[in-house]
Amino acid sequence: MRNLRFISCLGFMICGGFLPAAVNAQSPAVTQPAAPSAADGWKLVFSDEFDGAVLDKGKWTAYEDCWGGGNKERQCYTATPENVSVHDGSLNLTARFEQASGPSLALDMRKPGVETPIATKPFTSGKVSTLGNFSLTYGRIEVRAKSPVGQGVWPAIWLLPEKFVYGEWPGSGEIDVMEAVNLGVRCGSCVGGVENNVYGTLHYGSVMHHQSQQKAMQLPKGSEGDWHVYRVEWSPDDVTWYLDGKKYNRVKLSNWRDTLQKGDPIAAAIKNAPFDRPFYIILNLAIGGEWPESHDQGGVVLKDYPKSFAVDWVHVYKYDGVPH
Repeated sequence: MRNLRFISCLGFMICGGFLPAAVNAQSPAVTQPAAPSAADGWKLVFSDEFDGAVLDKGKWTAYEDCWGGGNKERQCYTATPENVSVHDGSLNLTARFEQASGPSLALDMRKPGVETPIATKPFTSGKVSTLGNFSLTYGRIEVRAKSPVGQGVWPAIWLLPEKFVYGEWPGSGEIDVMEAVNLGVRCGSCVGGVENNVYGTLHYGSVMHHQSQQKAMQLPKGSEGDWHVYRVEWSPDDVTWYLDGKKYNRVKLSNWRDTLQKGDPIAAAIKNAPFDRPFYIILNLAIGGEWPESHDQGGVVLKDYPKSFAVDWVHVYKYDGVPH
């Protein structure tokens, strides 16, 4: 999510022309995978069912900034109930078409004693993370979530390192459990004519030698705005992605080690780096940015706001061995 890989853009316009394709109300039912059990070797170490009425601050922190993620995103994140709320058994990160102002840098980017400039953006939205409350090195991360549809919409489930031991982004790594842009939008170049890809990605390397390993999986057509279970299994030897229990991507240790050794000596000197440190979980809904605005219909379509990224639950398991 926090990346600069999509550098082409169609002017970054906010437009109201094309309308997103409607999600089929009779979309196919999605079979949910069974939860792992202790008998399988998995132990639940973190969970949130979002059954309360407010965000559990012992598990999550809501962000408040107008940074834009390094991708020229168009939202300010706030901690207000209008953008971050828990009700009806789910966490709701809601994007609204409303102007807001705030710090132009994320909290971890601000320097003590140095005034942070103010930025103004045309949208507000929600972002939460477990930073300071929970992190893990290796395990199984599962999230049941329902993504919004529309041009310019960018929901994500991802992990960042607790400490940037191997250098600033992307040097210390990033694990994207799920990203999607422009779901449900009519797309002439997309299979089936509708944008329905979700992506699993690793980022690593250095600013000068940014590397990534990415693969897409198609949601069943008509289910772009439905509930799905996104999962990553992360071991010392590999990272594997699943959609509704079906494996669709695996990156082995050797895959990222080979590219690290071509120009990133800090992490390359340590066997499992950079994916051998504690990472924390992030959930957010971005609007606009270089990736969604340069794909499909282009720009951001001002249709059907507010839009929410709903999360039914988050489950994290540890394993006493290598689960592959």
